[in-house]
Amino acid sequence: MTDALLDDRPIAPESPLYTAAVSRREDLTDSLAFVWVKPTGDFIPFEPGQYLTIGVESAGKLLQRPYSVASSPRETDDGYEFYVRLVPGGVFTPLLWRLPVGHGMSLKGPKGRFMLEPNDERTHVFISSGTGVAPFISMLKTLLIDGTPRRAVILHGASYADELGYRDLLESWQAGGEVPLTYVPTISRPRDPRNAAWDGRVGRVEAIVPAVCDELGLTPDNAIAYICGNPDMITSVDATLLGRGFPEAQVKKELYWPKGKEPRGREG
Repeated sequence: MTDALLDDRPIAPESPLYTAAVSRREDLTDSLAFVWVKPTGDFIPFEPGQYLTIGVESAGKLLQRPYSVASSPRETDDGYEFYVRLVPGGVFTPLLWRLPVGHGMSLKGPKGRFMLEPNDERTHVFISSGTGVAPFISMLKTLLIDGTPRRAVILHGASYADELGYRDLLESWQAGGEVPLTYVPTISRPRDPRNAAWDGRVGRVEAIVPAVCDELGLTPDNAIAYICGNPDMITSVDATLLGRGFPEAQVKKELYWPKGKEPRGREG
């Protein structure tokens, strides 16, 4: 929270660019939050996996960033849900962290082609790091609401156990059986005191992919993979799956920022 409080750039309280407002917010940690943005006009249709661009006006400029939508397009009461990480010194997120509920925002989109293949009965292997789990939540929620849940495996990596966003929801789906889901979380800093209570898998998410595929019998014949998160993770997982015989078309990818650059363009 300190990084946001130190940001003293002006934020326009009103602007003709604002077409939505912050309707709700829940903090997971000091640097991770679930933020809902609701349009002031009609709800903008989107497909699960797509992203919207949100922004605010500061010093006469619109500062904005795209984020994958975590809510389902069938959920409209609170608007669009985003899972956002505060980027220290970032262009946009320190401003977002300072916004109270009710503050106006710019809202544009949707865009993106990272969407589910229609009528696909193969096991869906969703692999994500950090906030990259967001589009998979939208996909699974929508399939559940539509009464067409698909067999899915979610591998989600984070540095710390308390950064495993949507963990409670995914564990409840797995336990309840309403979604045929296998949830596989992993943390990359097992020796950190912050992870003292963790007794699950350890290592970066890309490192556990081979073992999970072997344990669950995931092969090119019965599975399709969707990967979302930082580009180095995606490159590594892509190489692993291609090496296991997955065709290129069977490995869908969504990078959260350009490879080799800091996460300031798409802060995830």
